[in-house]
Amino acid sequence: MTVSQTESPQADTQAIVKDDNTDNRHGAATTARQWQVLSQLQRNRWVGTTHVYEQLVLAGFDISLRTVQRDLNALAKRFPIEKNNANPQGWRWRDDAPLQSLPHMNLSQAVAFNMVEANLTQLLPPAILDELFPWFDLARRQLKNSKVTHSWIDRVRIEPATQPLIAPHVDLESKDNIYHALFYQMQIRACYTRSNKSEASEYILNPIAIIQRGVIIYMLATRTDDPEMIIRTFALHRFESVEILDTPSVTPEGFELDSYLDAGGMGFTHHLLSQLPDHGKNTQVELRFTKRAGKSLTESKLSVDQTVTDNDDDTLTIKATVNLTSQLVWWLRGFGKGLISAKPDLLYQAVLNKESVDSLR
Repeated sequence: MTVSQTESPQADTQAIVKDDNTDNRHGAATTARQWQVLSQLQRNRWVGTTHVYEQLVLAGFDISLRTVQRDLNALAKRFPIEKNNANPQGWRWRDDAPLQSLPHMNLSQAVAFNMVEANLTQLLPPAILDELFPWFDLARRQLKNSKVTHSWIDRVRIEPATQPLIAPHVDLESKDNIYHALFYQMQIRACYTRSNKSEASEYILNPIAIIQRGVIIYMLATRTDDPEMIIRTFALHRFESVEILDTPSVTPEGFELDSYLDAGGMGFTHHLLSQLPDHGKNTQVELRFTKRAGKSLTESKLSVDQTVTDNDDDTLTIKATVNLTSQLVWWLRGFGKGLISAKPDLLYQAVLNKESVDSLR
């Protein structure tokens, strides 16, 4: 977060000039306002006076456009800012203005930090979070009395597409050590309880990636006792303890997280579908829905090569290439009687099977 200045933050705080007509009793308010004015300006782009005024109003300042104009002209005497001759007039930091960090952020930045804190903190390592927490706090204070709080932040949410669940308890020390090891690419020694076991086992792991799926956070890793370096999934809430080792982690050659996910790496194989070639990866499916049930798939496709046929009997036939996974089976079951048939036959058999879908590891 940087804006231009010529002196130290302490000197600048004292240097921000006050309107000659402003009573000294309002000096602190004037300083805060002018600090906000400076934060709106950029180095390589002209910012209109009206835009600065609108941002200050959103921040809760009860001022006039004329006050902003006076502030800018006064600030230009002490700070390396300049104006152009355009109509409306624009302002910016001069090209020769040095850059230093200031303990301030504008409203757009405050909104961004607020949304990062609300949605991404579970996926950030401690090394980054420690640096961001002061900015999160600054963003909350910046938005506390701002109209933006009501016009945007209070009106935007991320809603899960599936049944909301309460996240399982995760040992925070284990999580921090996992994130630290992944960030610095180090191996870990972990006590981990597998889903089909009642007691924990000890593994030395090479952390590869972190993936959040719903409320569950998974780590992709390989075991050092596995000569084939198979990539496995480990749920963070099943770690009892984690120790960071001094040895560097090893990532399988050619591994790319996006390619791994696109290939269905987190789909989890269904026991019936594992009988298919390549465990059902990249398989052509043919799904027949009632027109009402299948309508959503005409808007959000299953795959790039998806085709939709509108049948005479008020049904839709959808063909697509997908990975056959437990997740797909679970999703298709949600259509109930809206799904009339499915091919391959093993897929439809899995959907109709009374047994529960394999639990996500």
